[in-house]
Amino acid sequence: METLLQSYMPIVIFIAIALVIGGALLVTPFLVAYRNPDPEKLSAYECGFNAFDDARMKFDVRFYLVAILFIIFDLEVAFLFPWAVAFRHIGWFGFWSMMVFLAVLTIGFIYEWKKGALEWD
Repeated sequence: METLLQSYMPIVIFIAIALVIGGALLVTPFLVAYRNPDPEKLSAYECGFNAFDDARMKFDVRFYLVAILFIIFDLEVAFLFPWAVAFRHIGWFGFWSMMVFLAVLTIGFIYEWKKGALEWD
């Protein structure tokens, strides 16, 4: 029974340290924060400019395009991590499969670049 408890001790220590750090990060701002808000600090804003219309106003398509491009290339990196971890075990087939995947994404990136999707005019 004692060896079972000893084997879980690193997990208990890890959780305890995480709780202490998390609690400290939650409490510290209330202790050291500057408490003199001005109207500018209390005003609502979106993307760096003052609110000037209804919250349900139409946004420019470029906001959505940038978000979709971010998701696409973020997922590319998310697929690279497990591939890199299992690289020794997947062999040449896994290597060339990832190269094809990266080539397709690179072609898509070049297409977006040529179409001007990355320009913000």
